Formats: sequence, C-alpha cells, structure tokens
Amino acid sequence: MSHQITTIARYTLLEAMRTRLPQLVLSAIVLLVAAGFFVQEIAVTESARLQTGFYAATMRLTGVFITGLYVLSSVTREFNDKGLDVMLALDLPRSHYILGKLTGFLVIGALIGFAVSIPLAFLATPGAALQWGLSLAFELAIVVALSLFCVVTFSQLMPAASFVLAFYLLARALTAIRLMGAHPLAGADTLSHQLMSMMMEGLALVMPALDAWTQTAWLVNRQAAWLDIGALAGQSALYVALLAGATMFDFYRKNF
Repeated sequence: MSHQITTIARYTLLEAMRTRLPQLVLSAIVLLVAAGFFVQEIAVTESARLQTGFYAATMRLTGVFITGLYVLSSVTREFNDKGLDVMLALDLPRSHYILGKLTGFLVIGALIGFAVSIPLAFLATPGAALQWGLSLAFELAIVVALSLFCVVTFSQLMPAASFVLAFYLLARALTAIRLMGAHPLAGADTLSHQLMSMMMEGLALVMPALDAWTQTAWLVNRQAAWLDIGALAGQSALYVALLAGATMFDFYRKNF
C-alpha cells in the first residue's frame, strides 16, 4: 500500500479516536445493554432470548446509523473547511485520497463491529457473537463505501444522508418485496405488477440483500455456517470495490 494512502488512513483513524465517536459507541452499548435487561425483566417467557434479540437488532441499526453519519459528517467537514483543497494542491493523486479515507473508515467500521459484539459473547455464545460481529463489520464496510460515494457525489450532508438511508432500507427489505411480488394476492397479470416485479428483480442484481447479513437468528436459534460467513465477506468485498471505483470516477470529474 502506498505511503500516502497509509498516512491518510492513519490520520482518519486518529481523527475518529480524538472526537467523541468512541464515547458515543460506548454510550450506545451501555444504553442498549441496560434496555436489554429491562426487556428481560418484563418478558413473560424466554426472557434471555428476547434480551439477546433486542440488543442485537437495535445495536445493528444503531451501528449502521453511527458509522454512516460519521463518514458523511467527516468528509463534509473537510469539504467545508477547505482542507481537501489544500491536500489536493500537494502532490497527491485523487485516487490515493479516496483509498486512504476508505481504508481508515473501514478500520473504524470494523472496530465498531467488534466493540458492539462484545456483550453478545455473554448474552449468547462466543462463537455466535464472533459470527455476528464479523457480519456486522462486513455490513458496515458496505455502508462506509456507500456513504463515501454519496458524500463525494452530492457534496452535501442532507442529500447524501437521505440517499444512504433510502438505499439501506431498500436493501434490507428487498427480499421481502421480491417475495410479495412473486406471490401476490391479486393482480398478478396486470402490467403494473409485471413492471414492478421486473424492476425489483433488476435491483436485486445490483443491490445487496442486507437481510442476509448480521442475522439475529444466529444468536437465538443456531449459528450460521462459516461458509455462509465467507460468502458474505466475498459479497461485501465486491460491493466495496465497486463503490470505491464509482467514488474515484466521480471524484476525478469534480473541479476543486
């Protein structure tokens, strides 16, 4: 890896450590663990399973929200402070800047995935917690790459955040939408339904079905097969590479 990429990644990681991101993640863990104990106390049956499922489901969404918003706000701040203009005035290829930022953010996402999975080692089993944490790290890698692409493309926080949120919600619901489209209660032969089904199948070819990542069932029912975890890692790497390429392509088109 180029020295410039490594340096940018290092300072990106240092920036995260020196902000309140670690305190925010720790506060979220403590709050949701406490909320999980409250859910356990009010549960009538299977209180331990309900506590584990509540923490895993809410922490997954919280981790995605924190990671995505941090990437968007960090890069937007560099745009607004003109720090990017100064950096590009040096002998720095734009691709190295994108790869450096992406590498730093990927490390941050991996650290968040590891940190939030630690309580699950006590609520469930260490093996299941490890699989869940790895899968969350892969999911956060996709969110990181998508957030970086959106903030470079839109150059503003709100449009980028809206696109990331819409993309994530659609990716989480894509499998359910496809199933409902394949087995409708009525109107299966209408043109509008056929067009909608074709559009959903087309989206399924280019979007990750994120409901397969970081499943709570691995913690409360049975662990996933390690081959499935490996498949998720491969898909995540593919989507991160595609989004990184799209980010660099759009970044080279911009005038600073």
